[in-house]
Amino acid sequence: MEKQTTINQEKLETFRKLLIEKINELLSEAGKTVSEMTNGKENYPDPNDRASLESDRNFELRIRDRERRLIMKMQEAIKRIDDGVFGICESCGGPISEKRLIARPVTTDCIECKTKLEKLEKLKGA
Repeated sequence: MEKQTTINQEKLETFRKLLIEKINELLSEAGKTVSEMTNGKENYPDPNDRASLESDRNFELRIRDRERRLIMKMQEAIKRIDDGVFGICESCGGPISEKRLIARPVTTDCIECKTKLEKLEKLKGA
């Protein structure tokens, strides 16, 4: 049986609003990136200038890809709010502290489970 969140409705709506605002902010930035990359004004005859531009664009695209993944996590967090399971640890089923949710609203694990998971990953990587 799946546990229900213990976070009150007002706080859940605050988290929802925060997540939606952040999604909209990231989407706006992505739109600016696309616009800047497709305006076609850059025509650098110097190979070094072109290489620098390509390097900058590559870096910008990597950032946007990370933001795209973050948007997906935020959308999943909103779905958890809708499903009544936001703030419930996926590993142990216990509550995720409000302090942790404020710091990282996309989290799916309580601090104890996340710490154990990171230690395990560190051991496997070592």
